[in-house]
Amino acid sequence: MRYWLMKSEPYKFSIDDLAASPGQTTAWDGVRNYQARNFMWKQMRLGDQAFFYHSCCAEPGITGIAEISTPAYPDGTQFDPQSRYYDPKASQDSPRWFNVEITLKKKTRLLTIRELRQYPDLERMRVLQTGNRLSITPVDPDEWKFILQLLKV
Repeated sequence: MRYWLMKSEPYKFSIDDLAASPGQTTAWDGVRNYQARNFMWKQMRLGDQAFFYHSCCAEPGITGIAEISTPAYPDGTQFDPQSRYYDPKASQDSPRWFNVEITLKKKTRLLTIRELRQYPDLERMRVLQTGNRLSITPVDPDEWKFILQLLKV
C-alpha cells in the first residue's frame, strides 16, 4: 500500500463536497500536470490511502482521509470541448490524461500546514518543501503514521 496527499481548492471541491457526493466518491479529474498524472496512472493502486488537503485558502491543511477506489482510467474531461480541461491533442485512442476515483474514509480536524511545519519528523514531507505546487504527492509511511497520531485516528 502507498500513501498520498491530494490537494483540492475548497472553493472548487472541498472535503464537504466529497462527503456529499454519491457514495462519498468522486473522480479526481482535471489534473493537468504530467508528474501528478503519472502518480495516478502508474503508481496509485486500489486501496491506497490519501490525505485530502485544502489548498489555496485562508488555512491550508489536511481535512480528511480518502481511499483510492478505482484504478486509473482516461480522464473524460480531456475529450469534452466544453470542459475547461479539454485537450485537443488527446483522443480516445491515445488519451493523455488519467484520473482515479477516491472515496471518503473520514473527515478529520483541520491539520494546518503551519502545524505540520512544527514537527521535525515531517520536515522532508513534499507538501512542506518550498516551491512544491504539485496537487498529488507521495507520503512516506512514517510520515503517514505520524500524522495519523496527530489526528488521533
